[in-house]
Amino acid sequence: MCDKGTLKNVREPYIFHGIDLGTYPGEKCDFCGELWTSGASMRKIEKVAKAKGVWGLGRSTKVTRTGNSLAIRIPKALVDHLKLKEGKNAFIHPESKKLVIEFS
Repeated sequence: MCDKGTLKNVREPYIFHGIDLGTYPGEKCDFCGELWTSGASMRKIEKVAKAKGVWGLGRSTKVTRTGNSLAIRIPKALVDHLKLKEGKNAFIHPESKKLVIEFS
């Protein structure tokens, strides 16, 4: 805790990889906004994430060179989840220190 605020009991939505997994109880700092969730709630969240197919989708990958450009491979689990096909249009842009890829 930041030691500057007070913890308040709340019910907060839990979004994981852009998917709403429901609303769960927790304690939230009224100064910094950090949220603490119980182990029991986290087990419920994990169960819902697995049921919705988003548990374990995060992957590490390498940036490689292709000609004068750089390329990032999209792992098969993400390809399957997003139903991507070769030739699909994508729009990429920076957002803070992130690279965002949007598929149309």
